[in-house]
Amino acid sequence: MSTIVVGVDGSEESVEALRFALDEAARSDAAVKAVTAWHVPPAAYGMGWTVPVEPESYETVARKRLEQTLDEAGAATAGVDVVAEVIKGEAAEVLCDAARDAELLVVGSRGLGALRSLVTGSVGQACVRHAPCPVVIMPHRTGRH
Repeated sequence: MSTIVVGVDGSEESVEALRFALDEAARSDAAVKAVTAWHVPPAAYGMGWTVPVEPESYETVARKRLEQTLDEAGAATAGVDVVAEVIKGEAAEVLCDAARDAELLVVGSRGLGALRSLVTGSVGQACVRHAPCPVVIMPHRTGRH
């Protein structure tokens, strides 16, 4: 069975990307691997915080975003096999690695990062350049943020 990998970060664009992946998987008898990447940004260590940074809290937030996005996109009732993974690392690297044996990688045009104003986000651009399979970048829909 072929696999479609989809990047999920909790943004509206990633919900749309997951819906697209679920629909495509249903049409092509494929499974969906929904992947959320997380990491502790280097700035977290240089902020002078008095409380140590707990990497587990970043993973917990990522896991909750993934679960919420799966629910919002209707993954449980889509009629396809869905595997959900939360992986430590930079998003583009994690997604390209997860797509190693995939037929397709789907990402949103913009995520939750600091550069939301870009037409195509840095993760999407990196995936287009480095993914081992075709990449679909879901467009941003006007009127939503």
